[in-house]
Amino acid sequence: MEPVVIDAKGVHYTPLNKQIRAAIASGVKEIVLNNVLGQRFIGNGLRGDAKITINGVPGGDLGMFMSGPECEVFGDAEHAPGNTMDKGSLVIHGSAGDAVAHSMRGGKVFVEGNIGYRGGIHMKEYEGKRPILVVGGTSHAFLGEYMAGGLILVLGIGHEPAVQDRGIGSGIHGGEIVIRGDVSDRLLGVGAKKVEFTDEDLQRLTPVIEEFCGRFDIDPSPFLNMDYSRIIPASSRPFAGKYTWE
Repeated sequence: MEPVVIDAKGVHYTPLNKQIRAAIASGVKEIVLNNVLGQRFIGNGLRGDAKITINGVPGGDLGMFMSGPECEVFGDAEHAPGNTMDKGSLVIHGSAGDAVAHSMRGGKVFVEGNIGYRGGIHMKEYEGKRPILVVGGTSHAFLGEYMAGGLILVLGIGHEPAVQDRGIGSGIHGGEIVIRGDVSDRLLGVGAKKVEFTDEDLQRLTPVIEEFCGRFDIDPSPFLNMDYSRIIPASSRPFAGKYTWE
């Protein structure tokens, strides 16, 4: 079946998403969206193995509740791509806004450039699924806030150090944050701690690094070394001391 090509120029997000849903329901496996500019909810709740190629800048909540498809964006993305995504992948050839992978519970989000504030907030592992967020550039403050599961990996390409903003892992109680280079203790949020990055960690992350680099035609070899900081929860109840019961 030939790909379905949709010109999104000037189209409101509601009829655009109805066209996408209708195409998927009819058995279409590949959709190309041209001239996308701010339309929200693309891929929202879609299931199956279709691929959506997005040429332009999608609006908020790209791939929200999505379970299976792939969305590949040739441009930037606005806030919260991957919101509560269950399965599938988002590949963004650009940067993304705040709350990337918000409450994501499965699948992969790959961002070639930078992300905004609160990337990976509330990420969680769900019924054996382990969500993965990989950022090629850097992130702003409160990366991995309230994280309950999964993996956040920041490569910091073109940035030294990879992350300079504070609040990393604030309230984290599950999962892990791995950042290339050294991370100053002053940047860690409440409940987060650094631990040794081991050979076993590198072996475990190598397939993720190679997959990410392959999607963006990046040589992975500079990133297959021990130059990483690993951040995990200090406890499963980071704010327990703030509450008292009589």
